[in-house]
Amino acid sequence: MTATNDAAELELTILMPCLNEAETLEVCIRKAQGFLEGSGIAGEVLISDNGSTDGSQEIARRLGARVSHAPRRGYGAALINGIENARGRYIIMGDADDSYDFENLQPFVDRLRDGADLVMGNRFRGGIAPGAMPPLHKYLGNPVLSGIGQLFFRPNIGDFHCGLRGFNRDSIRDLDLQTTGMEFASEMVVKSTLARPKYRIEEVPTTLKKDGRSRPPHLRSWHDGWRHLRFLLIFAPRWLFVYPGLVAFFLGAIAVGVLSFGGVRIGGIGFDVTTMVYASALCVIGYQSLLFFWLTKLYATQEAFLPTSAQFRGVAARWTAERGLLVGVALFVLGVGIGIAQVIRWGSLDFGPQDAAEVVRIAIPSALGMILGFQTIMMSFFSGVLTTPRREQRPDAVIES
Repeated sequence: MTATNDAAELELTILMPCLNEAETLEVCIRKAQGFLEGSGIAGEVLISDNGSTDGSQEIARRLGARVSHAPRRGYGAALINGIENARGRYIIMGDADDSYDFENLQPFVDRLRDGADLVMGNRFRGGIAPGAMPPLHKYLGNPVLSGIGQLFFRPNIGDFHCGLRGFNRDSIRDLDLQTTGMEFASEMVVKSTLARPKYRIEEVPTTLKKDGRSRPPHLRSWHDGWRHLRFLLIFAPRWLFVYPGLVAFFLGAIAVGVLSFGGVRIGGIGFDVTTMVYASALCVIGYQSLLFFWLTKLYATQEAFLPTSAQFRGVAARWTAERGLLVGVALFVLGVGIGIAQVIRWGSLDFGPQDAAEVVRIAIPSALGMILGFQTIMMSFFSGVLTTPRREQRPDAVIES
């Protein structure tokens, strides 16, 4: 069966985002059409145009490809538009710069037919032609970001950012992908791993050759690399907030606790009240990080930005704002109590001169208790705001100030 535009018969959409790709668009379309005709797959070539001004749309139509106009600029915006307008049950996406191998898509189709939700290409396994990938991307950017993605989300793939990938259209639509820039590629993989039940992600080798354009690529190495990294961190709040927060909090708290009973010497180096000051700051920083995790998780799950688990819902149900307030008040009162005890001790000395180091040794735990208590109280009120039941506002509602 050859390519067709009948939506009822389509199995595959080959989707290409396009922004002024007149130099290479024709060869990409012809390769994709050749694959459909040679494989007998009922499919279409869909160009999601991002506002080209070089005649790319006319080239696509002349060759029989379908063109869909993306209303917003951006790599992700073009792909979201294409996914929404695709007629195929499966979609294989790839850039229209003639760097990806549109003639050898059968491994992607086979894995999709076998039930995979997302099939990633792996350029490092398939082969990267000389000059096809800048050394910065090949030896630093892609390995580092792929390693971080693997550490955070465990998708079990080696090329986190390959632009040639296939997926089940309905499965990816259900993810409600939102990012409009280059981080869209990360969002697709991340949300597939966070979906419940977890999506089936597989990987096949693919090749990458030097693109055929005479102009520079749209990709901006450091800018887009940072956007990918930022996105990975936002979707991994445990790595962003919890793990560093726990380390900082317990290191600081243990140091303050030990030094409250007197100075310590380790290997000839003395640690005393000055160390206590910095340790208490580390403790506060760690505690703030943990509070940010809790508030971020509450907000993100309320707004369906992050998926939630039964375990988190159970903890959130038990850890109410009122219980948080009680813990906060207890910590604050403990800090005040230590301070009062210090004043009483000072009174026993007729409010005369005291040893500065001993004063600070007691004052630091007192201040730390009050700070942590106050932060807990404020966090509890804020979490109460986030979790207050509310009805949805009507779209036509008008609020006057």
